[in-house]
Amino acid sequence: MKTTNNTVLITGGSAGIGFEIAKQFDALGNHVIITGRNEERLKKAAAQLKNVTAIVSDVSNPAEVKQLADKINADFPQLNIVINNAGAASYYKLDDNSGAFEKAAEEITTNYLAIINLNEQLLPLLKTQAEAAIVNVSSIVAFVPGINIPTYSASKAALHSYTRALRHTLQDTAIKVYELMPPLVNTDFSQEIGGENGIPPSVVATDLLNAIDNDTFEIHVGGTADIYKLYLSSPEQALAALNSGR
Repeated sequence: MKTTNNTVLITGGSAGIGFEIAKQFDALGNHVIITGRNEERLKKAAAQLKNVTAIVSDVSNPAEVKQLADKINADFPQLNIVINNAGAASYYKLDDNSGAFEKAAEEITTNYLAIINLNEQLLPLLKTQAEAAIVNVSSIVAFVPGINIPTYSASKAALHSYTRALRHTLQDTAIKVYELMPPLVNTDFSQEIGGENGIPPSVVATDLLNAIDNDTFEIHVGGTADIYKLYLSSPEQALAALNSGR
């Protein structure tokens, strides 16, 4: 699929991986629509881009998602790429009485249910385009859970399963479905779990653009590829390797 002259919606596009994706799409001459909950941070991000629209929107709020979808349909009928990047994560262990239920509820809503909601509302518009794409940003932990991010891992595993089903469902349409699966990335989002040791978000964005250009639908960025290979041969070894030193 082409990576130029698109209209691209990126949720959580004001920081981290989402912002790097926005920057790279912007540099290629696409119109970029970024969303996020923090208006000030959105404005700062938008000021660094050339062809951008910033919309304050919380993907975990169904009413705001409906407003976003209505605005996209009315103002950007040419939208042809949706990148579901917004996420939530909590750092804890399942045996430390840290409110796993509440944390899991937030993660499953933001990382899984919100994506289903937005995709469902934008699919009719995407189906009108000659060429379109949905990108769901997943994680290495969709395959192998991190014991310090257990319910985040579960939400990404659910997203992985949903993405495969969506790709198969849309295989005879013009909509291509990609899953971006980073390892640990050095962003503000990941600092609590050692993000300073992760790869730069620009690497993730570059790998995504290359994958879209080459129609690589499951994108194993950096160390994800190695863990995935190990997982296929020995799930237990992969689990131990991912969680070593934690």
